Amino acid sequence: MTWNRVARRIRVPLGFAFAVFFLWLARPTPVFLAASLALVVPGLWLRGYASGYVKKNAELTVTGPYAHTRNPLYLGSMMIAFGFALASRSIWIAGVLVVLFWVIYVPVIRSEEQYLRSVFPEFDDYAARVPRLLPRLTTVTGTGAPATFSGALYRKHREYNALMGSAALYAALILKWKFFR
Repeated sequence: MTWNRVARRIRVPLGFAFAVFFLWLARPTPVFLAASLALVVPGLWLRGYASGYVKKNAELTVTGPYAHTRNPLYLGSMMIAFGFALASRSIWIAGVLVVLFWVIYVPVIRSEEQYLRSVFPEFDDYAARVPRLLPRLTTVTGTGAPATFSGALYRKHREYNALMGSAALYAALILKWKFFR
């Protein structure tokens, strides 16, 4: 089994294990909790927005946020994760996140691109015009027919779980700040 396959399989369970590590090391304060919202809220918005466009394995999604970055879901996840690292006030958490994203998400993204390249002949043209992760500020023209956000896709992909998970993590951080300083 290749590392790409292993990385795809362990990324979600590893996230839950990391949450325990995170809560153990976190030293939140109201100022850092508030500052973290500057990354977490846009990250949640981006993930939600992207999930309303993507039709996984059915078509190459090139509209909406996918006209700015090929991986808006991962970018949103990174924003959320580093927002919570800020809330934690722990350089160790930030450092471990950098390593985890490098070791887990880089191979996963490459593996997904191999799959998309094999299934969608137009992927190479799209990849040449749209950056892998850091978004273009302008929309790439000619990336497909205009599409609109679909609430049904958002619900199908259960992206509301990221919002609920973030709310639960904020609640845990507030409790830690209030009772376990």
